[in-house]
Amino acid sequence: MALIPDMDYLGFQALFNVQQNATLLVDKNDYVILASAAAHTLLGYDDTKLHGLQINAIIPNLDIEQLSQQYRSNNTPPEQQRITKNNNLTALTQNGRALNVTANITTLSTPSNLLVITIFYDRRKRAEDSLQQSEERLSLAKRAAGLGLYDRDLSDNSLYWDERSRELLGFAADEEISYEKFEACIHPDDREHRREVLAQTLAAEGCGEYQTEFRIFRKDDGSERWISSAGLISFENNHPVRLLGLMRDITDIKAKENQSHWRRHETESLLKQEIAMHTASAIAHEINQPLAAISAYSEVALHSLKNKSINSDSLYRALEGCVTQAQRAGDTLHELMNFLNQRELVVEAADINHLIKASIEIAKKDGYNGFKPLLQLEKRLPPVLCSPLQVQKVILNLLRNAIDAVQGANVSATDITIKVQKDEKNNMALITVQDSGPGFAKEASANIFKPFFTSKHKGIGMGLVISRSLIEANGGTLWHEPDSDSGAIIHFTLPFAT
Repeated sequence: MALIPDMDYLGFQALFNVQQNATLLVDKNDYVILASAAAHTLLGYDDTKLHGLQINAIIPNLDIEQLSQQYRSNNTPPEQQRITKNNNLTALTQNGRALNVTANITTLSTPSNLLVITIFYDRRKRAEDSLQQSEERLSLAKRAAGLGLYDRDLSDNSLYWDERSRELLGFAADEEISYEKFEACIHPDDREHRREVLAQTLAAEGCGEYQTEFRIFRKDDGSERWISSAGLISFENNHPVRLLGLMRDITDIKAKENQSHWRRHETESLLKQEIAMHTASAIAHEINQPLAAISAYSEVALHSLKNKSINSDSLYRALEGCVTQAQRAGDTLHELMNFLNQRELVVEAADINHLIKASIEIAKKDGYNGFKPLLQLEKRLPPVLCSPLQVQKVILNLLRNAIDAVQGANVSATDITIKVQKDEKNNMALITVQDSGPGFAKEASANIFKPFFTSKHKGIGMGLVISRSLIEANGGTLWHEPDSDSGAIIHFTLPFAT
């Protein structure tokens, strides 16, 4: 059996040996004339022991004769002929073990021979290598991102925690972490919110994507840390059966966020003070003259009454002047407020449920942590048409009022219920904010929407006035329930975008 008399055998063997896949060169008589080092390794043969073997002894179901007939029946030159991948081949090792292989088969034409190059690999080994590489990449990504993996079987509540997740929670590598132990680590103020998010995700109609943030106290040192957790729920017959998730420590991110929020809050406070100063200055300038006139007319009237030299005409003109100037001051104030409110309103379709959740997060980040939001949000509600920024300001103001009312009354329950439903009669979204405080006093109930009326020690009495004005500018209405026995209740409506 000649090898390749008209080719550079050593150069060809060197080329074969750099192939990562097993490679065989077979002549037209089905004999192996060259084999790569990878082929010897895969099939368990010593060096050069594959040379001279028939291909059927190595790959029994590879029919070279049939391939040759196919080549001869083609009109295209052999050097251009190629058989694509064959995934149904079996290769036999030296000890007789069968390997499921995929092969690429190509012809090679020389002046004296028609050769076949067979390149093949073990599909199972390739899959195992690919899986190992994927696991290594995932492990590297997890380490780089500081991610911990957990797996919860929802049928029996059993849990698997990887090394990083145990480290995040402060548990030893061999310590059992039951679901009860895990929940005990969560900050008491965050437990209910995390449960609500999980319950919504576990609902059959939910999307199955779980994501939340909460604080924990590490078991080993008791330090408080912020954890971000995200995962996917697996369902069988609309029943949740498994939660596979990742968690990571976001304490440093939260600290930066809080610092950023504090700086923004300080900037906004300074800006508000500046605006308030300019507004007060403008008001003072505009109503200074009518107030001065009222003072002068009043002095004339008082002087006449004091000296008992009452001239009815003079007294009438003085009092008439007071009334006129008072009306002028009121008209001037209204004109000024209308001027300040003359801004083009930019509205868009918005998810009211999302605006409420975002407002709660902002309230918490701004230091309003001592409350428990109870959300009753109607699902699949159409988007509302509004200015999201203005509506969010209204929700924040109502939340802050509710929190202040509850804390000011030293009420043990800090529940604040936020309900969203469809107002069928008016075809609008109806939003209700209800606290667990003492409710509105009789005087407050009659005057809460009057400018500068307030029941707070540090309030200026404009919050609800501005909130009502903003909601009305967005096409809705804002009102309260005056005789509620279960805390203060504020309602407002917004039109749907469609």
